[in-house]
This record gives sequence, C-alpha cells and structure tokens, in this order.
Amino acid sequence: MSKAILESIENRLSEISELKYVDEDWGQLDNYSPNPPTKFPFGLIDLTNISYSNIGIDRTLTPANRQNATGTITVTIGNIKITNSSARAPQGQKNNAWAIWDLIELVHAKLHGWHPTNLAGALIRTGQQRVIRDDGIQEYRITYSIGLTNV
Repeated sequence: MSKAILESIENRLSEISELKYVDEDWGQLDNYSPNPPTKFPFGLIDLTNISYSNIGIDRTLTPANRQNATGTITVTIGNIKITNSSARAPQGQKNNAWAIWDLIELVHAKLHGWHPTNLAGALIRTGQQRVIRDDGIQEYRITYSIGLTNV
C-alpha cells in the first residue's frame, strides 16, 4: 500500500513541468552539500508517519485482521536561490527569486483533495515548514494527511 501511494504521488507531481526532479525522499539533501544528487527545482516525497487501528477480521482476505490507517505525507520542495528578491532588484531577477512560491502552489493544486489510490482518502494539507539551510538551497516541507481503509 505505501509503495502504491508513493508511486502515485510521484507520477502526479511529475506532471508539473517546472519540477526537474521528483523522487522518493531517501536522503538526497542529507550530507551532500553543496552538490545534492538532485536537479533543481525538485520535489521529494515521503510517507513519514502511519498510525493503524484494528477494525475486525475478514477471513477471505490476507491478512485476515483488517485495519484502518491515518498517515502523514511530506512533500519537500526545493530550489537553488541564486538571486535576491530585494525591492530594488530588477523584476526578472525578483521573479526568479520568488519562483519557489509558485512551485508550492502548483504542488498544492495537484495534491490537495486528490486520492492517490482507491483505498486512500484525499490528501489534505495540514502544514508547511521552512527548512533553514546554509548552502543556498531554499527548502520547504508541506505535510498532507491521508486516511486508508481496510488495509
């Protein structure tokens, strides 16, 4: 189930042509500074937390013990910020500097309210957090909740 969800989200985000790299987050941003193994801008996907509750037994299925689940999907959006967004910067430079916000909106439009598999509920955005870095990569983590039935 987890693999199907991650693959479905990866395929969905791959439809955003502005993202040059979309993959499962396997640590591409960890200890690779200044050259992480990604292209920019990127989207990284991870199923960061799942909680299960038992709902009974269905002896026609394997495993017979059935569960519902709620989980957290984290989508990390990042880009190299090589231009500033100062009020006195040239407009083209400012547009490039603000590009990550457009990416965040594109990702949100693709994922919020969408069902990645037939056993999954809709992805619902629950949070957004900036990651402070010292290598020029602008990074934001957007979290979505998801419900799964009869797994």
